[in-house]
Amino acid sequence: MKIEEGHMPFHEFKTYYRIVGEPNPDLAPLLLIHGGPGSSHNYFELIDDYAEQSGRQLIMYDQVGCGKSSLPEDEKWYVKETWAEELIALRKYLHLDQVHMLGQSWGGMLEMFYLTQYAHDGVKSVMIDGSPASIKLWTQEQHRLISYLEAVDREAIAEAERTGNFSGPKYLAANDRYMERYCWDDPTEDSPEPLRRPTNGKRASLIAEGPNEFTENGTISDFDVTDDLHKIDVPTLVTSGTDDLCTPLIAKSVYDHIPGAKWHLFANSRHLALLDQHDEFISVLDNWLKNND
Repeated sequence: MKIEEGHMPFHEFKTYYRIVGEPNPDLAPLLLIHGGPGSSHNYFELIDDYAEQSGRQLIMYDQVGCGKSSLPEDEKWYVKETWAEELIALRKYLHLDQVHMLGQSWGGMLEMFYLTQYAHDGVKSVMIDGSPASIKLWTQEQHRLISYLEAVDREAIAEAERTGNFSGPKYLAANDRYMERYCWDDPTEDSPEPLRRPTNGKRASLIAEGPNEFTENGTISDFDVTDDLHKIDVPTLVTSGTDDLCTPLIAKSVYDHIPGAKWHLFANSRHLALLDQHDEFISVLDNWLKNND
């Protein structure tokens, strides 16, 4: 299976991209938009096999500030507008005139921002995977999820939020258990290789999001496109997991506001269904794309 890698010039930076499979005149490619901000394309390599199975070309990339892309020093670049402009530039650079898009977590937020605020001709469908339209609702729901943790972890998290000290061992252990319960496990030597690879995005995450998933005080902390979702005019599939950071309430708040949207709830998944329920994820994705080619 052919894999092509390269870098796109973007402002004074470079954006890394990775293309899996050959172009197919009968099937529009799928552009994969990773989460974070500050994650990377790495986990999307877990669906490389889908390119071979389906004959559909997959395109993934690292947003500026992480992965194999440039890591700007100036914090002014770590805003949603930068990443939207980068998405637009990448479509133009790779001639993605007709394309399906799948955005996971922050990637789905970026899709929503792009589809409601920018011209988006040629987008055949989008999949919004585990993404909030409102950071305010997201943080409310994270605190509700925290309430189900053991008392020692709830207290450690509350103390960290009170003091602003997110480096203590009790807090770090509590946050790890929270992430393992609702997001994914820390990688081990037995994890798939792409998940063990560094994302190089900790600084981007801290600037844009904040110190964790429930203390959102970065540049996207005011993100809320709920009232604009009615503008989305392409077929949209919302997906989430029952044990997801993106709770069913968060997913439903997206689904309810997008005309004609569909919603698939993965019954045994946390924040990365493509890992927790890989085969079902691929099946849902394949059916969705076939129905919207």
